[in-house]
Amino acid sequence: MNLQPGPIGVFDSGYGGLTILDKIREQLPQYNYIYLGDNARTPYGTRSFEVVYQFTLQAVKKLFELGCPLVILACNTASAKALRSIQQIDLPHLAPANRVLGVIRPTVEAIGEITRSRHVGVLATAGTILSRSYPLEIKKLYPDVEVTGMPCPMWVPLVENQEYASPGADYFVRKYIDALLEQDPLIDTLILGCTHYPLLMEKIRRYTPAGIRLVAQGEYVAARLKDYLSRHDEIRIRCTVGGTCRFLTTESEDKFRESATVFLQQQVEVSRVVLE
Repeated sequence: MNLQPGPIGVFDSGYGGLTILDKIREQLPQYNYIYLGDNARTPYGTRSFEVVYQFTLQAVKKLFELGCPLVILACNTASAKALRSIQQIDLPHLAPANRVLGVIRPTVEAIGEITRSRHVGVLATAGTILSRSYPLEIKKLYPDVEVTGMPCPMWVPLVENQEYASPGADYFVRKYIDALLEQDPLIDTLILGCTHYPLLMEKIRRYTPAGIRLVAQGEYVAARLKDYLSRHDEIRIRCTVGGTCRFLTTESEDKFRESATVFLQQQVEVSRVVLE
């Protein structure tokens, strides 16, 4: 069993997970990180459970091979469709001392203290909405909270193609928010259930009525990870420190550099890997 120290792995199907990585590094700057983006096969949101599970498992295995004792699935679709299977089926024989965590549970844990009306909306990819992961997790912790989901199929393409600030984005941002609030006008809290959506935050705020709280995931995931490491010394002591971050992509290094700059507001060096 490999118990050697190594970096914390952060995985996403595309670039949105960089918003999670950014917040994690703000709160936990001392650790080393590897970010892996499966950009060649993004988006995951429209793919079947089985395909998302297989792709995510390949990524987790790669990060384990690279020495990561802890992997964060910084992707709502992967967290919804693959996390539980990987934790329960694969980890026990693959790397029983390692851990894989997602982004849905940390977000859900924060909801109980935020909503007053006990009506919550979820804006996410079609895959995340169809999985019903958010309502299921919320009901476990807060049975009195009503949850309504709305798939936003155009939002990820707008971000990935760097059209999130364009006038054309306004139509699709307003369309999905209006449709969700029409279904439940009592919603007072909106979960942005996709890591791409913070780049649309300016427009989301513009078309969200005053008084509705927007919940972006990064700060909540980072806070829960910090708490997790404080409670799990057996994992914390295996996470190396040094403040470094290595970036990997399954697609073009040049394209990743260009897009990562949009998400992180800085230039990054990246290497290409193959998942299999």
